[in-house]
Amino acid sequence: MNGLLSIAIEASIEAGQEILKVYNTDFEVEYKEDKSPLTLADKKANDIIMSYLKDTGIPVLSEEGKSVPYVERKHWKELWIVDPLDGTKEFVKKNGEFTVNIALVRDGIPVMGVVYAPVLDQIYYGDVTNGAFKSEGVSSETEDFKPISIPVSGNNDFFSVVASRSHLSPETKEFIDNIKKNYGNVQIVSKGSSLKICMVAEGTANIYPRFAPTMEWDTAAGHAVIRSAGKRIVCAEDENKELEYNKENLVNPWFIVK
Repeated sequence: MNGLLSIAIEASIEAGQEILKVYNTDFEVEYKEDKSPLTLADKKANDIIMSYLKDTGIPVLSEEGKSVPYVERKHWKELWIVDPLDGTKEFVKKNGEFTVNIALVRDGIPVMGVVYAPVLDQIYYGDVTNGAFKSEGVSSETEDFKPISIPVSGNNDFFSVVASRSHLSPETKEFIDNIKKNYGNVQIVSKGSSLKICMVAEGTANIYPRFAPTMEWDTAAGHAVIRSAGKRIVCAEDENKELEYNKENLVNPWFIVK
């Protein structure tokens, strides 16, 4: 296995287990300037991930350390993009649909990524050379990884659309309504965090439209996984163009995963 991928997998699992320690308590919630929630779990997970990545010599852009100015970042040909806890709203609601996201980006393109869901104890990972995989039970010392290559064949009885559990915009709803007109049997699945991208990567969903704001760290790891699975995240306004990373403005354009 790629050495950097091994580091990212180990970092995500250890960070996820630390997150669970907070998750299983009556934790306090702070709010950032943009009103999004922040917990002790975010901070602890970020510290663990940074301790793993610092020895790689590759700079890190993390949600919890996003203040690195573009005048410095623009010279980075290679970087890690990290979201130590993606889906904080789902974490606060305690529905288990949150993830640890770690991606390696080269020249603005995600080439390797890990998405770990601690409550589900499921991990999606891959690189563009060797493909994408899913493993379960990865936090148990007695379990083997037993990776499954993805995508797997989906259910052909219906067209499955996955959408955000906490951020379903009117524009996204309109897009889904148009899909319903073109496909006789459409299933709508709500899910939190990067798990939506991973559902398309593994073939349990056909498409994920996102016509609402996201940040680069929300999508980079999932984007690497889905690219490794032979699929794409394209801009909603130009489906010939994929999302790009380490931009001056770290907000993603609206996109479609398919």
